Amino acid sequence: MKTRRDFLRLRHGDKAARRGVVVQAMVRSGDDDGPPRAGFTATKKIGNAVVRNRAKRRLREAARLLLPEYGQPGTDYVFIARAATPERAWQHLLDDTRSALITLAPPRDAGADETPGNRAIQS
Repeated sequence: MKTRRDFLRLRHGDKAARRGVVVQAMVRSGDDDGPPRAGFTATKKIGNAVVRNRAKRRLREAARLLLPEYGQPGTDYVFIARAATPERAWQHLLDDTRSALITLAPPRDAGADETPGNRAIQS
């Protein structure tokens, strides 16, 4: 996502805040099967341009790794850097991002695979 209009539209969507990142999400209208799209932002409160760029690079890489597995088709995401983002341990930043994406995922249909007859038996 590159246009300001897309970023502003997501302000009215769902939001999950973690120590290292804030993730906003909203389903695109009319494009249910398209891949998830992502946008990244860092305000001047984070630091100078070098620090903001580092934060956005880290968020881009986290999204690249996690969106294919945890992102929902037809959904737009905005990853907002927080003060802790540039220096947060990489594994903690990934955990924060993963947790936020899981929180923003729509609830699963409990009746499909959760019935006792459909459970896989583990040995």
